[in-house]
Amino acid sequence: MMPLLLELSLNLGANGLPYGMPLHPTLVHLTLGLFIIAVIFDIAGNLFPLERPLFKVFAIPAIRAGFYDVGWYNLLATAIITVFTVAAGFFEIMLADRSSNQLSAWGLSLNTTMLLHGLGGILLLGAIVGMTVWRGFQRYRWRRERPRQAQWSYLLVGVIMFGLLFAQGTLGAQLGDEFGVHNTAAGLLRQGQNPGEVLK
Repeated sequence: MMPLLLELSLNLGANGLPYGMPLHPTLVHLTLGLFIIAVIFDIAGNLFPLERPLFKVFAIPAIRAGFYDVGWYNLLATAIITVFTVAAGFFEIMLADRSSNQLSAWGLSLNTTMLLHGLGGILLLGAIVGMTVWRGFQRYRWRRERPRQAQWSYLLVGVIMFGLLFAQGTLGAQLGDEFGVHNTAAGLLRQGQNPGEVLK
């Protein structure tokens, strides 16, 4: 009922959205990039004594605190942008065409894939916010005076999150590629259409 009400009140374009290209995939890549950089730079900060000779060879001026700064601010940005990523995802999924009867490569129906992707998005948002709070306590309270600012347990959770983000991203890719949710430029090209003309 809700998608019908939304469709009646919105002027939907070729991809079933009130704007040219879906916002969610763009924001997803921003979330992924920021999160991966955050964890990698914190790992580099913890391994800094081993990396220092390499930096000297390449004449790169680097200090351990700089790695932790990059890690912290990227994680903080991840937590903020992920709120918008999840919100855009739910808005766009409400407008999705649910008429497909096929199964994904994982053997899931469209509705099951949407449900898992939506729940996964909420859980990952909670995990990212939780990691941001955990990292903030490390930075400003627990490990402020220590040379290693990031706990190894925090970094292990970050690496585990890479795997969860990969699974979540695969579900999203299946929605777009296998089920054709909100035709992307690639889907339009497969249909022999020019995305530049259709998605104006």
